[in-house]
Amino acid sequence: MIEAVGLSKRYGKTVAVDDLSFTVQAGRVTGFLGPNGAGKSTTMRMILGLDAPSAGSVRIDGKRYRELHQPLRTVGALLDAKWVHPNRSARAHLRWLAKSNRLPSKRVDEVLETVGLTGVANRRAGGFSLGMSQRLGIAAALLGDPQVLLFDEPVNGLDPEGILWIRRFMHRLADEGRTVFVSSHLLSEMALTAQELVVIGRGKLIAQCSTEEFVAQATENTVTVRSPQLALMRSALDEQGAGVREDKDGLVVSGMEMAEIGELAAAKGVVLHELSQQRGSLEEAFIQLTGDSVEYHAMGVDADPIAEAQTTGSTDLQPAGK
Repeated sequence: MIEAVGLSKRYGKTVAVDDLSFTVQAGRVTGFLGPNGAGKSTTMRMILGLDAPSAGSVRIDGKRYRELHQPLRTVGALLDAKWVHPNRSARAHLRWLAKSNRLPSKRVDEVLETVGLTGVANRRAGGFSLGMSQRLGIAAALLGDPQVLLFDEPVNGLDPEGILWIRRFMHRLADEGRTVFVSSHLLSEMALTAQELVVIGRGKLIAQCSTEEFVAQATENTVTVRSPQLALMRSALDEQGAGVREDKDGLVVSGMEMAEIGELAAAKGVVLHELSQQRGSLEEAFIQLTGDSVEYHAMGVDADPIAEAQTTGSTDLQPAGK
């Protein structure tokens, strides 16, 4: 388990993390989300003892990172895939890490096989693609068979097969009862990978809840209805006080469950060609709840920058927040 309490980090006048508290439980994949500059990387560095908090504390299974005698046996992390001496082979790099934490050398070959790098184990890491470097970083994180794992953008550079592999692998780690904490900008992938979310903005906690709860509280679930008797169906829905709007050749209904709409159609003798639930996406929820925390706001593709400046009463076209 990872527990942060009142965690803060200041660099001069800049507040990177501001009184942040959250808990990452074992047995679940927890996604760590936030706009650029939200403080995610700084938070991960403080968890791993690479940066000292200005205030507050963070513990891994009840201990601060510096209190761990052989840290790789407790926590594994991938923060920078290219943090490897370019002239070392993948095997030599892992042997060095294993020796530093008194881990058996046979573990090196085990993790190389796990991540699919056995065939290139003796190649210089400096010649690895980003995807291969990511796999080597994951191997290093697994070296001590730790119960707590942190991954920062783990699917960067991976091909579709690799992305599917890491998703399933993280789920397997969580199913084994491990703590898995993953930071990523790929919201579509996080929607498939993370069961829990910790969402921050400008260094502050925005939400900690399940992925389903996060999406539900920020987006509206609707039901799409297609029928050759739309006028009759709309009249029936209006009588029930449902929210109805037309969309292409159908209706979009809010305020009623799909089963209720189906029962209403049957009672009114309305033929249905489609009745489908439309749920909000993680991306929509993220934009909705973190919009005020984005450091740089880009104008829409069709926006006129001069008109935008006139509307705001400003001729300064620098990014917002500057």
